[in-house]
Amino acid sequence: TLDLTCRRTPCFAKFSEMEEMVNMEAEINEVQPLLLSGTIGSTLQFYFIGKKCEILQDMNRHLEAVLKEKRALRKRLIKHKCQESLPIEATFHKCVVELLTEAVTFIEKFESHLQSVRSIPQIPHMMNNMDTTLSKTEMLMIELEELTEQMLKWEELQKEMYSN
Repeated sequence: TLDLTCRRTPCFAKFSEMEEMVNMEAEINEVQPLLLSGTIGSTLQFYFIGKKCEILQDMNRHLEAVLKEKRALRKRLIKHKCQESLPIEATFHKCVVELLTEAVTFIEKFESHLQSVRSIPQIPHMMNNMDTTLSKTEMLMIELEELTEQMLKWEELQKEMYSN
């Protein structure tokens, strides 16, 4: 649809042609008073003023047409297509179903990826927590080893006492 509304010529091509015409007429108007005098000069001035007015009106109509097309295109792009049903040929129903399942899995994975990305700023804090937890665990391991040694010593002492 967009390709159909697109014009082959740029929207300001007519603008440049009209600008050239206005420039040429301006040059004629500069030379004209020197060549012509009195009533002929003023008559020609009115003629060229009228021509300039026509050219400006043509440019104005062209710009209005461009703006109307732009507004219409913008309205069509903004219009919601959700409530309209698009006819799908029966041969493509299977493909549509597969596409919908893939879309659902994509959305699920997308949400998990978003959660991962959101957690990135928290990674340094989490690493600090892991470091402190690791050091606490090492301390507990050392204490546990000491306690096991003490228990073994105490057990040996108890065996000696019972044996005596």
